[in-house]
Formats: sequence, structure tokens, C-alpha cells
Amino acid sequence: MSLPFSVIIPTDDRSYQEIRTRVVSSILAAAVAVAISTTALADVALEVARPPPPAPQAARVVKTGYTVTEIAKGLDHPWSMAFLPDGSMLVTERVGRLRLIKGGSLQSEPITGVPAVHTGGQAGLFDIVLHPNFAQNNVVYLTYAAGTNAANGTQIARARFDGRTLKDLQVIFKAWPLKDGDNHYGGRMAFLPDGTFALTIGEGFEYREKAQDLTSDLGKIVRLNADGSVPQDNPFVGQASVRPEIYTWGHRNPQGLIYDAQSGRLYETEHGPRGGDELNIIVAHKNYGWPVITYGMDYSGAYVSPYTQRPGLEQPVIYWTPSIAPSGLAMYRGDKFPAWKGDLFVGALAFEHLRRVHLDERGNVVNQEELLNDLHWRIRDVRAAPDGYLYVCTDEDDGRVLRLEPANRSAADIR
Repeated sequence: MSLPFSVIIPTDDRSYQEIRTRVVSSILAAAVAVAISTTALADVALEVARPPPPAPQAARVVKTGYTVTEIAKGLDHPWSMAFLPDGSMLVTERVGRLRLIKGGSLQSEPITGVPAVHTGGQAGLFDIVLHPNFAQNNVVYLTYAAGTNAANGTQIARARFDGRTLKDLQVIFKAWPLKDGDNHYGGRMAFLPDGTFALTIGEGFEYREKAQDLTSDLGKIVRLNADGSVPQDNPFVGQASVRPEIYTWGHRNPQGLIYDAQSGRLYETEHGPRGGDELNIIVAHKNYGWPVITYGMDYSGAYVSPYTQRPGLEQPVIYWTPSIAPSGLAMYRGDKFPAWKGDLFVGALAFEHLRRVHLDERGNVVNQEELLNDLHWRIRDVRAAPDGYLYVCTDEDDGRVLRLEPANRSAADIR
């Protein structure tokens, strides 16, 4: 039987807040998982595409080989960064502001024309992404929470950036259905080589079963055209009672997404509950399992599900237990750190470091390293910039943008 009560628990962002949750027995969890799994597997082949991941291994702490330069401070919980052709940078603040860093300095006035944003808890302004043809059309995309505490959801707006303001703003997508509460929005977006883009949407925390419901956008990755319309080759187009924008399903709260052109892989990270954070390779029409399978436990200590594997449900490349709370994801292909080429970098909110995931030439995980852990700041986003350096932003009241540089660089290397 389930027993509802209020407890103080850490959310995916690992801040403490009161959230209604349930303690369920492993027997009930098993029954729910079987019921959901039976429905979810109706349209997919009963096979495991990827073998189970290895058990989590300790990461090596690395404090040498790089230096850290502060680019800006005084940001209110910066969430995302985008690099403009002239070398300046746009940064979102979760409170609903868009900021410009130009000439190495944070401009005092926020960019105007930002859409109305719902804030509180994990809600706010999330990702900023440039259109692939930004140099010609100046179009930017913003993801954010919109609505009220009683009815809100993830949205996307696009607009033209003229250097000072956003113009001709259009809301091009609204996740459905709306939910209450201020948790689990996802909100990361990445363009794909065909000009479409993928967007992550969380399951709303209280609505975990919706991740397996194909009539709902909650707990999904959706794929859309640049104008927000649905591509006709999406996997569920034309199927009754299925939302046509759905690309993959069975996600919890994905806050990392990057398309790597060299490998052709779409990488994603998502928060688990207590343990079970995941790194996934996203493939259309795949079910990534939540909450039917998971390597994590509920915050209460009860099982979410007794299963870590089920036929037809995708396995992660790796998982993290205890949770590192992954947010932000970058593939490094630059020239400033030759040893890092082809490796993934993950922001860690809970463990307050930048995680390097070292990959071999076939994309297999070799080992992992912790960087920046002596700063004791929550890393919200990480970007591999056009200048060849890595940039991170910290999830703090006095948030910072930092640049990682080789330890033995010359002054001429910094341009």
C-alpha cells in the first residue's frame, strides 16, 4: 500500500524543499512496472539494444594541466551559454533574464524582449541556442517554464537578436499537458544535421508514469522543425492518440543534450532519483525506461522499480550512483586540449565539479575524471566554444562564467 506524507528531500537540483512524495513497497512497484512495461512495449521490438552498463567507478580528481579564468560574475543562477560570431556571449539567468558578455565584460543591462517566464523552484529561463544560420538570420531560441504554479510547462520561443533586444518573438512550442509544481522541466535543446532540433522535457516529478504515456509530452525528447512544426518523418506521425512530436520516451529529467557531428551521435544526460543518473545515446523511437527500469532508488529509500533491465527498454551508456546531478553536456573537439579531443564533459550540481568522460575511438567509456572540484561550485552548464576553450557557468546566487585554459599557454593563445 502507498503512504503519502511530506518530507524534506533533495530535488534533482539538490536543493532542499518540501515536496509531496510517496513511499511504495517493492511489490507494488513491481506490479506498476510490469503494467507500464506491457503497454510501453507494444510498438517496439523486444530486445535490449545496448548491454547493461558497468558498475559505477570512482573518478580520478585532476587539478593540473589547466587553469581557470573568471569571465564574469554576479549572475543570478546562470543556466546556459551561447557564443556569437563576434566572440561575445549570451547567458541565461534562471530568474528570467538574458545577459550579454561582450569584450570580456558582463554588460550591466539585460537584453530586453525576453518572454514572460514562470519562476520558483527549478522553474525559470533555461537554454539559449543559436539557429544554425545565425550569422545570416540572427535567430535565437529560448527554452523556459511558462504558466502558473498550478498549471505550467516547458515552452520554446524564437526571436531575432539585434545586439540589444529580442525582436519578433514567437512561441513555437508548448509541452502538453500542463502540470502543477516547479520541478523537472528538462529544457535542453540541440539542432540536428537536417535542420530539425531535439528538446528534452522532464516528467514533472509527481507525474513519473507520464514518461511512459505517449499521449503526453512529459518525460520525452521531442523533435521539431526550426519553426516548431512537426517533421513528417517523426516516428509517431500518423498514429492515433500519440503526440507526433515525440522522438523518444521514458525520460526523467534530462538536462544535458549535445549532437556530435563527427560521430553522428545524440548524447543526453538525465537526473536519476537517489542514484541512477544516466548518460544515454538517443535513437529515434526508443524507450529509455523511466520509471519501469532505473538504477536509482526513491528519495524515501523505497524502490521506484525493482527492475534495472526489461526487454525493449534502452540501457544507459553509464550511470552514476551516488548521483552527481548532471546538468549541461559538451563534446570537446577543439585544439587547445589535445588529450581531451573526443571526450564528453558533464556539469555536476550535487558533487560540485566538472566531469570528464574519456571515450575511446569507438565511443566506449574508458574512465572518468573530476575537474574544478576545489572550487566547490555547482556546475550548471558546460560548452565547448568556437575558440577551442571550455566554458562553464556556476549555479549560484553570485553565479560565474569560467574559462578553462591549458596550464602552459602563452599570452598569444588567448584571443
